[in-house]
Amino acid sequence: MKRLSLIILILGLSLCPVIADYSDNTAEVNKIINSFKTQNNDNGKTVRVGIGNQNFSNYLWDKVSIYGTGEYEVYNNKTYISTFDSNNNINIHMVGKIFVLKDSEDKVIAKVSGPVIFKTDYGFIGIKDLKRAGKDAQYRGQIELICPKEGHFHIVNSLGTEEYLKGVVPNEMPVHFGLEALKAQAVAARNYVLSPRIKANPNYDVVDSVASQVYFGANTEKPLSDRAVEETRGIVATYNRELILALYSSTAGGYTESYHNAFSDPKTKIFPAQPKPYLRGVPDYEDFGVLNDEENAEKFYTSKPKSFDNKSSYYRWEREWTSDELQTEVQNHIAAQSSAGFVHPAVNKGEVIDKITGLKVIRRGVSGKVMQIEIHTGFIHYTVEKELVIRRLFTVKGKALPSANFVIKEERDDEGNLLKVKIYGGGYGHGVGMSQYGAGYMATHLNKSFEDILKHYYQGITLSTEPFYLTSKSPDNQRTQTFYTKSGNGILVVDNRYKLDYVDLNINGIYEAIKLDKKERFNRIDLRQYLQNGLNTITFTYPSYTNTTGGMQIYVELAGNDDNSSR
Repeated sequence: MKRLSLIILILGLSLCPVIADYSDNTAEVNKIINSFKTQNNDNGKTVRVGIGNQNFSNYLWDKVSIYGTGEYEVYNNKTYISTFDSNNNINIHMVGKIFVLKDSEDKVIAKVSGPVIFKTDYGFIGIKDLKRAGKDAQYRGQIELICPKEGHFHIVNSLGTEEYLKGVVPNEMPVHFGLEALKAQAVAARNYVLSPRIKANPNYDVVDSVASQVYFGANTEKPLSDRAVEETRGIVATYNRELILALYSSTAGGYTESYHNAFSDPKTKIFPAQPKPYLRGVPDYEDFGVLNDEENAEKFYTSKPKSFDNKSSYYRWEREWTSDELQTEVQNHIAAQSSAGFVHPAVNKGEVIDKITGLKVIRRGVSGKVMQIEIHTGFIHYTVEKELVIRRLFTVKGKALPSANFVIKEERDDEGNLLKVKIYGGGYGHGVGMSQYGAGYMATHLNKSFEDILKHYYQGITLSTEPFYLTSKSPDNQRTQTFYTKSGNGILVVDNRYKLDYVDLNINGIYEAIKLDKKERFNRIDLRQYLQNGLNTITFTYPSYTNTTGGMQIYVELAGNDDNSSR
């Protein structure tokens, strides 16, 4: 056995089967030990991102070339292979379930079962010939190649939450929208990735495309968006002490929609979904009124009233079909949309629908979003519901509608036959939660803070650190949170249902045993005397001496649900 492998074995690090011996390597043991330490200090949170091909159509790879912008290391799981400089690309392909690694001179380095891991302390790990936002795809953290089946592998970027967000925010929102809008985007994106979810794949949590959040890596980071992430570090939006579903879209069109009017229940698939009180449709200006009837919807979407969204090219738009074009577009897509269960009666693949004689909106949401529409034909009226289904069914040259916020105008001949259909619409995307263009306008034109923006689009929320449970059992008996406060204000909130006497805190290096009021279930302790402007770190420890083993829910409130005084 090589000397290095023997050292690793003595250190107790698990070894993965190696198919071919590595060349002798005498890298420093301390460097190897350090490489297995946590890749981030983002409160222990790590994000695993599946990296797709150039157009995000495939997340299975059969070959790839990996490089480092500086010196980098390669491992087979936790077994060290070698260190390479930035001039040496590693080319990988598979034979069955075995990874074959070759250097830039086509010399075989190793044949291993994986996962193959690339990491560096001197820059980023890059994927050769892959572009993101027109730049070379380069990533913080580490790159892992994991084989799910013979001949193919996934590329996974594993990194800390805050590092991940730096690759998300400038790609989800233009940086010229301003710092406060970017901060709002950072909080919404943080909520998204921290919220419990079904993993995109057993090997990764999310993907790097719009199917999750747009994540283009380190080479697309911008100083202003980095600052937005840093100045909201650790901050999330909560409702009733739980992370909210912080949905957002490009352009609401002047009026956001209530969650249940746009989405089906994620479990039962029933439409409409159950309401979420913090995702309630709101107008940009109160004088807009509710748009759930035809008269108000038509007045709104055939005009351009003042709005936070009016800088978007999708604030208002129009689409038009001849009767034949409409027939073709609907026929091409109705079977596929029927498979989701939101077309009644369903249309099977290959089934030809009768001549379309007209369209009729049956139900709208508060923003005027079409929730249910009828397609009239000579013999059958098809009922179509749910905004995404409607957008994908009524396409123009195969392209989905920007949104389901529209009104219909029909042109008929003297005998009443349908000649043309024109729709007048507004917005881009589902329109629930934060409008990104609206956030940009509020920040740059109305001088609104990120708290103002978030509280406009998500009603009744609290901005805080992520709520967690502290219990008597390890590892949940201690938790560290790092977060940013602009003014050094913060309220410690403890759900003390089991009547503990105190909780141990280490706040920025100062130890305090915070006494709890057992008569009050929810304790609120002002932390201003301990906190500082900027970054703060608190380690919470379950009390050593107590008569109960019950846990407590804890978070630090930074902006309450009715004012910003605790910012």
